[in-house]
Amino acid sequence: MKLSHLSETLIGSEIVKLGGEIKEKIRQGHKIYNFTIGDFDPAIFPIPQQLEDDIVEAYRQHLTNYPLAEGNLDLRESIAAFTQQTAGLQYGLDEILVASGGRPLIYAVFRAVCDEDDSVLYAVPSWNNNHYTHFVKGKHIVIEAGEANNFMPTAEDIAPHIQEISLLALCSPQNPTGTTFRKEALAAICDLVIAENNRRGADEKKLYLLYDQMYGQLTYGDIQHHDPVSLRPEMKPYTIYIDAISKVFAATGVRVGWSLGPARVIAKMKAILTHIGAWAPMAEQKATAKFLKNQPAIDAFLQHFKAETEYRLRTIYDGFIAMQQKGLPVTAIAPEAAIYLTVKIDLAGKTTAEGTVLQTQADVTSYILDEAKIALVPFSAFGAAKTSAWYRLSIGTCKKEEIPAMLQSLQSAVEKLQ
Repeated sequence: MKLSHLSETLIGSEIVKLGGEIKEKIRQGHKIYNFTIGDFDPAIFPIPQQLEDDIVEAYRQHLTNYPLAEGNLDLRESIAAFTQQTAGLQYGLDEILVASGGRPLIYAVFRAVCDEDDSVLYAVPSWNNNHYTHFVKGKHIVIEAGEANNFMPTAEDIAPHIQEISLLALCSPQNPTGTTFRKEALAAICDLVIAENNRRGADEKKLYLLYDQMYGQLTYGDIQHHDPVSLRPEMKPYTIYIDAISKVFAATGVRVGWSLGPARVIAKMKAILTHIGAWAPMAEQKATAKFLKNQPAIDAFLQHFKAETEYRLRTIYDGFIAMQQKGLPVTAIAPEAAIYLTVKIDLAGKTTAEGTVLQTQADVTSYILDEAKIALVPFSAFGAAKTSAWYRLSIGTCKKEEIPAMLQSLQSAVEKLQ
């Protein structure tokens, strides 16, 4: 029996599906180095102790009723102060919307801005923009970003399409690549948006920028996070930020996210989410409101957390480069941010010891899983071409002591091929 056109045509999350399959293999006793899902093993990366204690205390105080639809007042006040302190941006309480993580907020942006057949521009590889565009029956304007720009879209990529789009979806630091916009590159994109909105008449729909900065505080070395409104204050009427505690505090399951943007857009997003009930739980909101005010606790957590994530990313990166220098067909992009490493495993056309030719990149992915016991997410799961040899490697469940064995397992598997 047929159901709605949406349900018949919508593709479920490839990453969640793959992650589930890998977890089932592990449950069955298989030894697998799992680098698929953008989540954390709480035994390795627990949430901040103060945040945990405040959540428990909030439940003990029986704070379990409905929160305000826009987010509790104390939490929005804390978010406003936190944003001022970390980014130097001022947002009023009516310009802040709280929800259960970033996903419902991104969905609400698409619903609030886009009509059927409106054009949405996004680069691939990127997380879920293709699915959200499908939700609103939008037209997909897709840019395939490449290695030359660390898989980040440029103003030159966007400019030919700027007059036809209603929504521009960007993410930095980016999922899946772990790479970031440089200041000049993002400023050039902002200048395009400003010029285009100045060109559009008063009765025309403006061009809005969805800016996902979920990993904004997880940058390494000399890399700095940049955002549109800080670079170009004229962008404030057109920019909708997505942020949360999910990644920066390893709190993916705590489900507290927020959006910052123009009051009119935020109000429409709120109205949409009131019919979905995607609010963050009351106790978690109360605890987050307290934690965001505790800068010493935040600083202490991030100092340790970032050291641990960066160590894993750089150690694995060094291992890939060492293999490349031995002449093996693998490489990686130096880690910049987030919990992801962009790696390339270019084995299509190679032959296994049993005489099987790895004809497609999907064959390569299966071979790496079966032979090296390493699970990665191909960039094709993020909208890139199925022939792409690039992968996302997520270190959220990575044990430091297992990295040498994992790298040796990969090297052995690659060396067996002809």
